[in-house]
Amino acid sequence: MKKIGKQKEGGGGKPQDQSWIPKIIKKRVCNTFVEDSRNRASCQCGEAREAHKSVTTGDCTVGKWDSFQHTSEYPTDAFGNLEFVGAGRRHIPFMRLSHDTPPANVYSLVTTQWGLPVPNLVVSVVGGEGKGKAKPWVREVIRQGIVRAAQSTGAWILTSGLKEGISRCVGQAVRDHCATASSLSQANVIAVGVAPWGFIHDRKHLVNPQGSFPAPYYAQTTPPTSSCLDNNHQAFLLVDDGSVDHRGHETLFRANLEDFISHQRTGIWGSGTIEIPVLCVLIAGDAAMLERVDLSLKDSTPWLVLAGSGPAADLIAGLLRDVSAPMTPPASPTLPPANNEASTSNSAELTEQVRKRIKKQFPLETQMDKLVDQALSICQNKDLITVFYGDKEEGKEDFDTIILKALVRAAKRNSRDSSEYIEELKLAVAWNRVDIAKSELFNSDIQWRYNDLEESMTDALVNDKPQFVRLFVESGLNILDYLTFGRLEELYSSVSECTLVYSFLQKRLRERIDICSKNRLSHNENSNSKHINGPIPAGVQELTLYEVSKVLSEIMKDMCQSFYYIPLGLEQGVTSRKAMKHVNKMLMEESEQSLYRKKRCRYPWVSLFIWAVLQNRREMSIYFWEMAGESVLSALAGCKILRDLSKLEMETDTKLSMKELAQTFENLAHDVFSECYQSSESHSYTLLIKRSVLWGEATCLQMATSADARLFFSHDGVQTLLSQIWWGAMDSSTEVWKLVLSFFLPPFIYTKLIVFREEENEEKPEDNHQGKEFDSIEGAESMPEIHNTDEEMEEGMPLRRNPEESSSPKQRPYIFHRWRQFWFAPVTSFLGNVFTYFLFLFLFAYILLVDFKPPPPKGPAPMELVLYFWVFTLVCEEIRQTFFVGSTTVVQRMKLYIQDIWNKCDLTAILLFMLGVLCRMFPWSYDFGRSIMCLDYMVFTLRLIHIFAVHKQLGPKIIIVGKMVKDVFFFLFFLGVWLMAYGVANQALLYSYDSRPNWIFRRVFYRPYMHIYGQIPLDEIDADKRAAKQCTNNVTLIHEGLEPCPQSDANWLVLILLSVYLLVTNILLVNLLIAMFSYTFNKVQEHSDVYWKFQRYNLIVEYHSRPCLAPPFIIFSHLHIFFKRVIQKIPSTKIQHFMLNLKGKRASWLNTWESTLKENLLSTEGKKQRDSDTERLKRTSTKVDSVLKQMVEIRDHDRRLRKLESEVSGVCMHPSIELRGCGAPASEVNLFGPCWLLPVAFLFQALVHF
Repeated sequence: MKKIGKQKEGGGGKPQDQSWIPKIIKKRVCNTFVEDSRNRASCQCGEAREAHKSVTTGDCTVGKWDSFQHTSEYPTDAFGNLEFVGAGRRHIPFMRLSHDTPPANVYSLVTTQWGLPVPNLVVSVVGGEGKGKAKPWVREVIRQGIVRAAQSTGAWILTSGLKEGISRCVGQAVRDHCATASSLSQANVIAVGVAPWGFIHDRKHLVNPQGSFPAPYYAQTTPPTSSCLDNNHQAFLLVDDGSVDHRGHETLFRANLEDFISHQRTGIWGSGTIEIPVLCVLIAGDAAMLERVDLSLKDSTPWLVLAGSGPAADLIAGLLRDVSAPMTPPASPTLPPANNEASTSNSAELTEQVRKRIKKQFPLETQMDKLVDQALSICQNKDLITVFYGDKEEGKEDFDTIILKALVRAAKRNSRDSSEYIEELKLAVAWNRVDIAKSELFNSDIQWRYNDLEESMTDALVNDKPQFVRLFVESGLNILDYLTFGRLEELYSSVSECTLVYSFLQKRLRERIDICSKNRLSHNENSNSKHINGPIPAGVQELTLYEVSKVLSEIMKDMCQSFYYIPLGLEQGVTSRKAMKHVNKMLMEESEQSLYRKKRCRYPWVSLFIWAVLQNRREMSIYFWEMAGESVLSALAGCKILRDLSKLEMETDTKLSMKELAQTFENLAHDVFSECYQSSESHSYTLLIKRSVLWGEATCLQMATSADARLFFSHDGVQTLLSQIWWGAMDSSTEVWKLVLSFFLPPFIYTKLIVFREEENEEKPEDNHQGKEFDSIEGAESMPEIHNTDEEMEEGMPLRRNPEESSSPKQRPYIFHRWRQFWFAPVTSFLGNVFTYFLFLFLFAYILLVDFKPPPPKGPAPMELVLYFWVFTLVCEEIRQTFFVGSTTVVQRMKLYIQDIWNKCDLTAILLFMLGVLCRMFPWSYDFGRSIMCLDYMVFTLRLIHIFAVHKQLGPKIIIVGKMVKDVFFFLFFLGVWLMAYGVANQALLYSYDSRPNWIFRRVFYRPYMHIYGQIPLDEIDADKRAAKQCTNNVTLIHEGLEPCPQSDANWLVLILLSVYLLVTNILLVNLLIAMFSYTFNKVQEHSDVYWKFQRYNLIVEYHSRPCLAPPFIIFSHLHIFFKRVIQKIPSTKIQHFMLNLKGKRASWLNTWESTLKENLLSTEGKKQRDSDTERLKRTSTKVDSVLKQMVEIRDHDRRLRKLESEVSGVCMHPSIELRGCGAPASEVNLFGPCWLLPVAFLFQALVHF
């Protein structure tokens, strides 16, 4: 196999890629002429004497031709692809090979070069050869049983590959299955034909020493007496023993191939926990089939015999039913053991009975002793044989279950496990048959231990079998004991190479290995030693949780802290280089490595959920989400991961599936939060802002923002929380005019004009008492309490005379307390910023229009200096937002700041203002500076759009305008193409002699653009409408400034180009732009409320973190922040806005409450699904099938009772029959008193009663 792997490197299905096959695969050619007694002109190999001229003629003493002695090996001359002419253009791989070719080479070629998937099962259909027709029930078993079982398990079906007998029935069943099944199910059924090369009709068309790609094969012209290949197979192995028109050696090759496959592993890349099961199915068969069965049984290959299908199958079924029982008589404690004479007598009697049965089935056979020995050998391995009575209509629908039980019988015979059900479980997992596992293994009769399920659990996880994972967990597998950090690393190591996550993990792994190599090299140079130059330890080259943590950090960005840093012994915020050095050092020490990998994962369900989401496994990730805690946040995290991965994914199908799964998780988060909100509003608010230990101190609101979960933000509960935060301590239903009036007339704050929530609580003491009692018991916080916790606002300190008053806000005098409640609310801060921003724009406009003085020393004016100071306070605020907001590093804060489009607008406006101020200070750049400041005023004015995004009507319209701006860029691209095409042609035709660059630019771009709006100078374009005006054709005068005269030579062409240009731009492109605008408007308008609610959150967060004072007075707050943060080193509580730390019982109760409501939701959804019409039809169909199956069993019981009754009646009518059970003839025993008749009578009565 290694040799094949080396030869095929770089190959993949093309003729030049398979040139290595003849070097490995050989054919057989007869080299000795052994005369056939029936036809002296031909050899016993089947070839004529003339075909042996070039070889040595055998000695006349040779009596029988033998393939091993009388043939030679040569490179194969028939391989490549086969195309059945007239049966479609499907290419089927084939190969001629010697019967003693190593099975390892063949299996490697078939799975790697031909691309056949590694099977989970191999069903070898044996017997039924020849032109005879199979019985109807046998064809039905093949179609409904074998092929169905192969489809459900992912199996190969081995046949003779010829279009005759059972092989033809299998091909037709595979064809019918592929015609009705999906593409995925079609790939699960692979029919491989193992045919004798010399028996194939027209095999000469397949011969080509260079390989055939494809080889045409005419199967339709085959004579009735010949055998051709069946076109419904997926691959052909043409076994050559050097003979012609003979069978035999392909049977030996097929048995060896089956034995080799049975020692290979199932699963992805052989990652399964069991070897590939192989099952031989005997249908009919002749006398030579006994040797084939005996040979495979000696290799411990299990057999399934279809009783009633034909001679060999009926013989074996009868032997096992009637004859094999006395071979091992049961030991009885009451009877003495049989003596040697009795054993010899029984053995001779058994041999005679076997001989009689063989004569009955095969009366023309001459080698009777050999057949008897083979039959007795078969009976000795009866535990490897399962008999299926298909002619009695027993369970064709459960044929895959019968196959499983047949394999389990063989597995139990060779199993080293103490539990007899382990192998059956492994087979069920390998086939993904959870229904069989539930009915046969997990039916409360077996007490499963943890060690029994551990290996199968890993197999189910790696091969994406979520139903088995659920079954194992429900059956008692402790996930805390199962998921260690070492096993989690194994799961990540099993990630498919075709996934995006695999490339990310390998990239990080290479970085860490490179660091290790550099460290070892530098250590060698410093220590001048050579003993460290060896290879990097294997433990360092393995994938670790550090790579997983770095990949998650890239996806989650600054949303949460790094995962898995604690078990690795790393601190949050450590640099990547130090972290990699630490991990490499830990992996080099085997003791630390072993100790770290044996530790149990603290949050196993979340770790498995992340593992499944990264691989885009839908069912698996949803199940792990159901089991994980903090359902809302976990669903939003899954949505975040999938949407970020979908942006990087290149394959369209995978990208779409990721987006669909992300939307599913967003819907789950929305639905669970709806249940929570309906249960308790105050607890649901706490749920939104609570920091999560599972997800690195992140909150639901933060995760929803990063995941772009607009549907989640549109929920009424989220918006109610945002409204309460927006209005602060004031009632959220306060009218705007009352707020504005109180803003300009502060004494109204102390009146009843504005209602505060504390007053509402005082007016409803009974309701508050009940809520307080509930909260005190369960440890929840109401929204006002949460808000007051965050209301330690340091920005208002300059207004206080005594800073110590902030330590107890409840003891503060009413005047100051109410003052703080009004002015520190985000809505008040927003109103102040809007008012002062309008003043800023008015001041800026006044300076540009009225009071813009010349450069120093005459300017700038005092009002302009006020403007400079105002802009300086804006710069200070932008610096505060960049470096003093958030809990991440400075670099991450800067990246987060730049990502916002409005921050870019602010940065642009400030830079333009600084450039304009710098230029206006010098006379030579004064005008340019004024122009820059005029442009800067436009940028500052456009900044108003963001301010009005909070408005419910204007906010969605702003979003629509932003979307339309993107459409304009696409329109400008098409317009630019036409504009340049027409402009250049028009300039060249009218003013070919005018080379002034500024005028060329005007006429090429500016004038054609103005044509769109109707400004068309016909006096220049149309020669007939040109009025008399002063112009010249002199180039010198034109450069001096005179107007050039347009040329009239190609006036007709100019008019045609103008007409086409206006047709395309004014009608086609403009209407295209209108259509794009209409589509964008309708698309956004349908979800305008969702878009606005999502955008509103960012604005609320911004003004919640802003000081209460607006520019330019905000400088006082900035000075206080600088003094408190930099000098006094007092941490800010407002940096962690919208965050709440809950620990202990309060956090535990909230998680339990959320999980309970999630279970209620899942139970309700499951009930709806069970009550759906589809599920009802499925249950009805299952019940009908069960009833039909019971009716079949009842009929069978009735048939057996009648047979037993007839046998008892026959015994009573013939008393001379020898009673072997008692060891005496019937004449010497009382008819009603033999030792064997009484149990039979009792059994008969019991069955009749049943």
